[in-house]
Amino acid sequence: MSKMFFKGRIETRQNHVMSGYNVNRDVKAGTEGSPISVTVASAERRAELEEIVQQHSIVANIVVDAEQPENTVELDTLLNKPKTTVFEKTPNRNDPCSCGSGKKYKKCCA
Repeated sequence: MSKMFFKGRIETRQNHVMSGYNVNRDVKAGTEGSPISVTVASAERRAELEEIVQQHSIVANIVVDAEQPENTVELDTLLNKPKTTVFEKTPNRNDPCSCGSGKKYKKCCA
């Protein structure tokens, strides 16, 4: 019997094969299924954050508590998503050189 394929009923498979960390979750933070939690110190700040949340269509539970320090980390993370870094493609050996000399890349700048 091959080790690569499991023959038999799928419900008899071991538990560790079926479980695992799901990196492709359907539930994203800031949606109805997973609202973010924000703690603020004043009602004015709450109104300000509610306006921001409305503009960006984010679901958030905003709690006013003067004794707790302000905690807006989850909201800041959603608003300031990191951008994907894109690098320019280096020319192939036989492509014209990017410096503008008109020579092939392999004879000029390589």
